[in-house]
Amino acid sequence: MARTYHHFHPRLIDELRSYNRTRLTQDVIAGLTVGVVALPLAMAFAIASGVKPEAGIITAVIAGFLISALGGSQVQIGGPAGAFIIVVYSIIEKYGLANLLIATILAGCIMLAMGIFKLGSLIRFIPVSIVIGFTNGIAVLIGLSQMKDFFGLHIEKMPADFFSQLFVLASKADTVHFSTVLLGSGSLFILFFWSRFFSWIEQKWHHRLHFLLRLSYMPASIVVLVAGTLIVSTLGLNVATIGSKFNGIPQSLPAFTLPDFSWVLVKQLFAPSLTIALLGSIESLLCARVADNLTQSRHDPNQELMAQGIANIITPFFGGIPATGTIARTITNVRNGAGSPVAGIVHALTLMLIVLIAAPLAANIPLACLAAILLSVAFNMGEWREFQKLRHFTINYRIIMVSTFLLTVILDLSVAVEVGIMLACIFFIYRISNLTKIDTLADNAMPYPIPKNTRVYRVYGSLFFGSVDKLEKLISPHEPPPGILILECHQMINMDTTGLDGLETLYRMLEKHQSRLLLCGVNPQPLGLMQRAGFADNLGPDNLLPDLTSALVLAQTISGNTSGLYHPAK
Repeated sequence: MARTYHHFHPRLIDELRSYNRTRLTQDVIAGLTVGVVALPLAMAFAIASGVKPEAGIITAVIAGFLISALGGSQVQIGGPAGAFIIVVYSIIEKYGLANLLIATILAGCIMLAMGIFKLGSLIRFIPVSIVIGFTNGIAVLIGLSQMKDFFGLHIEKMPADFFSQLFVLASKADTVHFSTVLLGSGSLFILFFWSRFFSWIEQKWHHRLHFLLRLSYMPASIVVLVAGTLIVSTLGLNVATIGSKFNGIPQSLPAFTLPDFSWVLVKQLFAPSLTIALLGSIESLLCARVADNLTQSRHDPNQELMAQGIANIITPFFGGIPATGTIARTITNVRNGAGSPVAGIVHALTLMLIVLIAAPLAANIPLACLAAILLSVAFNMGEWREFQKLRHFTINYRIIMVSTFLLTVILDLSVAVEVGIMLACIFFIYRISNLTKIDTLADNAMPYPIPKNTRVYRVYGSLFFGSVDKLEKLISPHEPPPGILILECHQMINMDTTGLDGLETLYRMLEKHQSRLLLCGVNPQPLGLMQRAGFADNLGPDNLLPDLTSALVLAQTISGNTSGLYHPAK
């Protein structure tokens, strides 16, 4: 009997079999680089999600380690992601931080179960229009959520609702802080033009200023973080910092704590847990596919889901937030020479060492710089050109993508995905039902003349619940049916139980009027369903024929007209 569950087998085991010192050196360099890059992102994602900055770092350390050590991808980096910001913020706003941790654990259990029961490939069934729609919607919401810190507005707490956010921002527009705006704008300028500046230098003065090009290897986010911190510390600017808002970052490892748990909470948190699990699964597997394209390798989606599940189960016990695969950090990992999950493990250990050694230095990091980093992330994660391309796609694609986008922004991500999938299913059913045809065949298309009181139809496509009405239209309630009805089915590729029920109804109606139903050229799938349901026995083997010729011969025999039959030479 075939195994119905996935065998736990991390990619790290296979990679270590052929591991050597050269690969270790490359992985360590890549891991150190990604660890430094991940630091500002982890803090920024945590603050934007409504939790303390150390929660993001804890997530990057613990979840990043587990995802790399236990995952099914060769180079994927795990940790807190921008896609979770709006979801996490909404859950905290509605249920509280303690319940977010429980929802994350439940989401981890769902993802682990999905991996165990080999459901990793099902994520690919979600249409790309839905993915693009909610990704762009999340990018808009991330950008909107950073307006408070970017402009230094005097807002105690931002609401989770889109229109409420707009109202609060508009009502507090007169509290803009000039120094904060200047610092955030400068940070945003560096983030967008850092790599472009060095590309321009390389083209113009490569031979003269080659020493300056070494700075291009420094990530722009780190430049912004260091420069912003030095400016605030040196000039004594009165701007919001991690120290002024969160009292800095603890210089210690997190303690293990057990969140309060009850079945009542499980029932209430099932919907947000499902949202976290679905979004985390989509993000991680999309990221793994991007990594595959860069490294010419292939990930194991079920093993990846199991690792993501384990990471999201364990991390909340140390105060962490939801984690998934992160595209930007994974690409950075690949570009710096990573070749195995060891690089991801080094990245996590690097972040842990930074916390243990340099945590006090984070107190002067300005929130405006972190807001600028998130605005850059939001801009880069959005696939804005897809809106320009909409005119090239079908109306169904446009409706799904725009609806998912608007619902993500205005209502909720889970509602957006649910409605998007529902619309995709409805449009798919409509499209397939339109492809299903039942055409009348005339004498000039027949190998033999059609006997009197006989009708011949050819079925094309799939006879299922969305197209069964076309079968019902073959007999009019206002006139008697033909004596013999032939359905030529060699182009009917599929039939479901609703289609079979429609066929049985047609058979009973014909039988009630002493008419006869002949089926010919039935393919294996529909025939197997008929046999399992007992319809083939009710119809009788004499009425199931191999081809149209045999059906016409039988119809002419039944009608008593054999003059048109072909008689082979003796």
